[in-house]
Amino acid sequence: VQLQASGGGLVQAGGSLRLSCAASERTGSSYSMAWFRQAPGKEREFVAAAWRNTGTSFYGDSVKGRFSISRDNAKTTIYLQMNDLKPEDTALYYCAAARVILSALRDPVSYNTWGQGTLVTVSS
Repeated sequence: VQLQASGGGLVQAGGSLRLSCAASERTGSSYSMAWFRQAPGKEREFVAAAWRNTGTSFYGDSVKGRFSISRDNAKTTIYLQMNDLKPEDTALYYCAAARVILSALRDPVSYNTWGQGTLVTVSS
């Protein structure tokens, strides 16, 4: 499967953006889909994931309550709705896919398929 991320941009603090990640084929229940982000000089950080078996969503502590991950019915695109954005959310955002086990869902090392990053910049 190949992934194509889009939707990044410049937004003021408190604003919203929606990122999209289109897969080249149906991911269905075979792949867990996730979003990670990486700010300059920092490690890649888990943002959100949809677990492959049940579609249950998981979030990083820093985005819980503000971001929401969803999947389209055809299961070829995932979205990351980002609300109440803060300057510290500024980063390159990557989507990823893998047949991970639940305990490894938040670990970027577990993912073997990545989209290109899309830049999100939040101004204060």
